[in-house]
Amino acid sequence: MRSAIIIISILVLSACQEFIKNKTIGSEEKLSMQLGNATLWFQQSAEMEASFLQAYDKGKMLLKIKMDTLSDSGLKPAVILDLDETVLDNSPYEARLFLKGENYSSESWENWCNEAKADALPGAVDFLNFADSLGLKIFYVSNRKIGVFEPTLKNLQILKLPQAEKDHLLLRTTKSDKTERREMVKADHQILLYVGDNLTDYRQIFAERDSTLGKDLVKKHQKELLHNFIMLPNPMYGEWESAIYENDFSKTADEKIEMRRKMMDASR
Repeated sequence: MRSAIIIISILVLSACQEFIKNKTIGSEEKLSMQLGNATLWFQQSAEMEASFLQAYDKGKMLLKIKMDTLSDSGLKPAVILDLDETVLDNSPYEARLFLKGENYSSESWENWCNEAKADALPGAVDFLNFADSLGLKIFYVSNRKIGVFEPTLKNLQILKLPQAEKDHLLLRTTKSDKTERREMVKADHQILLYVGDNLTDYRQIFAERDSTLGKDLVKKHQKELLHNFIMLPNPMYGEWESAIYENDFSKTADEKIEMRRKMMDASR
């Protein structure tokens, strides 16, 4: 009887291994699999935690310096922050995609936003409370669509973030370009600092990336970036990925995978 059980177990194990070996993985699932390491790093690494804390700490230092040397422009001092992967942690959404072998879709993203349960990222609450204590106006300028305004505001209020009010939350209505919304804030405020996980959270010129994928723009504007913008790490998605796809997300999963492969530099 014991021998028979052993033989059956071996046969079942062999069958499972053969199934896994021969299982056809679709292009969409292959593309989704590339989210794995990035999401794991974002959720679990101590390096991610240190990066956010360090960036927000620099933000506090810059705000203090700028408030001490504030010009008498008659405008109220303010700070503008992105939301996703800047203030709010949406990595559980990315983890869901990875575990299901799926990729981003407007429907699944909106479902996640409607849950209103994203946590705050390391250092974000402390930075926001510090900015609030200095008397700065805080504006959350996000490319979440206006249709998820209420659950997004609810999420900010659940986290008890300062100035989480309707007039301080500017979501996307038509264009993803944030310039118009930033200009609305600048009409009555002196912006001391911008915070985000994409360079376009500072200026739209960083969307215009050539073969250097925007690195030339960073060098060109290095001084003002270091003085006016806090850059947060996001290896899961962003303008950097769009640049790899030549700003065309309509490309097929196979095309995207191939373009990623071609961008890998193994020459050094």
